[in-house]
Amino acid sequence: MATSILITGASGLVGSRLTELLLQKGFQVSHLGREKKSGSVKSFVWDVRNGIIDPKALEGIDAIIHLAGAGVADKRWSEERKKEILESRTKSSALLYTALKNEKHSVKTVVSASAIGIYGFGLDNTKIMTEESPSGKDYLSNVVVEWEREVDHIISLGIRVAKVRIGIVLSEKGGALAEMAKPVNLGVGSPLGTGRQLLSWIHLDDLCGIFIKIVEDDKMSGVYNGVSSHAVTNSEMTKAIADALHKPYWAPNVPAFVLKIVVGEMAVIILNGSNVSSEKIERAGYKFKFTDLDAALKDLFKRR
Repeated sequence: MATSILITGASGLVGSRLTELLLQKGFQVSHLGREKKSGSVKSFVWDVRNGIIDPKALEGIDAIIHLAGAGVADKRWSEERKKEILESRTKSSALLYTALKNEKHSVKTVVSASAIGIYGFGLDNTKIMTEESPSGKDYLSNVVVEWEREVDHIISLGIRVAKVRIGIVLSEKGGALAEMAKPVNLGVGSPLGTGRQLLSWIHLDDLCGIFIKIVEDDKMSGVYNGVSSHAVTNSEMTKAIADALHKPYWAPNVPAFVLKIVVGEMAVIILNGSNVSSEKIERAGYKFKFTDLDAALKDLFKRR
């Protein structure tokens, strides 16, 4: 079993919590990022844009967890931002491949982040997306297709490769939940658009648990959806957040055109949804801690 793990993109919500949980389990953890960090965890630097990586980052490493990528919802989608979202994923994955091909190392496993955005978004809540479902045709779908293609090149090096298609990650420290909670905290929490769009969510600790499960189980490879077993509608999510925060829930929906004005093209990921299956990761033996949204929110909000 892998004992020494290198994490790329470790400064984000997932990487930070994953580092904590891996250390608790006795793993040795190091980070690879744009800047060298001080602290108890070893830190190495790469320059993705210029294709440079510190070869020492790979020394003694058994497995890489690849999380690097510009935040999809962090900024409004200009053409420049869309290019950054794509290239931060494809170029970082290509750089890992080149380093693993050319440098001496002991890496046996690479587990990469991916996204359920590969399936596209819509309002058809009856269609369940599995790992075998076709990709969509929109911008985000194309980003994920190209991202996974670059990661898959590592397979040719005889390294076990797995990808986790991540849904909406719920964390008390930021991300989607913090943004959804803002209007609720102001007393104006309302469904967005139709409110019927399905949101395939996952508690941060369960997502980290999936990554750890794949690292530990050398029989696992290929693609796994990183979502809980029960998707909820946008209306249900908003009401659950309001209940957890003891705030009012307003029935009148926020119209789609308002969101498009506020966030632009990025509104597609808010106004539409997808119903994504967790069956494959459960068949592989992962036991979810949180399948009920109310319980997940209660756990997260009490941590704040």
